[in-house]
Amino acid sequence: MSFLSSLFNRKDDRAALRPLYEAVIATARAPHWYLEGGVADTLDGRFDMVAAVLSLVLMRLEALDANTESVKLTELFITDMDGQIRQIGFGDLVVGKQVGKMVGALGGRLAAYRAGLTGEASLAEALVRNLYRGEAPAADELAYAEARLRALADGLAGQDLPALLAGNLAA
Repeated sequence: MSFLSSLFNRKDDRAALRPLYEAVIATARAPHWYLEGGVADTLDGRFDMVAAVLSLVLMRLEALDANTESVKLTELFITDMDGQIRQIGFGDLVVGKQVGKMVGALGGRLAAYRAGLTGEASLAEALVRNLYRGEAPAADELAYAEARLRALADGLAGQDLPALLAGNLAA
């Protein structure tokens, strides 16, 4: 096989993760988060919701010792965010920096939500800081988002790796 042939005929080793990533996006874009949960239906609010759902999925993959899948899912996130930023109109010089910030934000949210779900810290406080960007919503909206994220985490806990890869995010 020639170099060019191998370059252009690469198999996408992340293809098996696409149904899971699409399910993360669909879950994060569900209207109830924005209506009942009071998450801002803006670019930032949508990113924050994707990061919240993705964090829960990454925690489940971690619990399943699915490190390869976790890395590939994160790569899909990075590729998607890169494309979204370019689509908005950011130039090449800015895209890498913006994606780097987004990946850092995902890492911070992952740690905050993990601590909140394990009882090491307050999940409500983590949500106010990360999902609502420091501006507390109405108490019922915060309670709704917290309860739904806990339910999602519980549903994910019942999923094995094949079910997750198929995009099943709830029990």
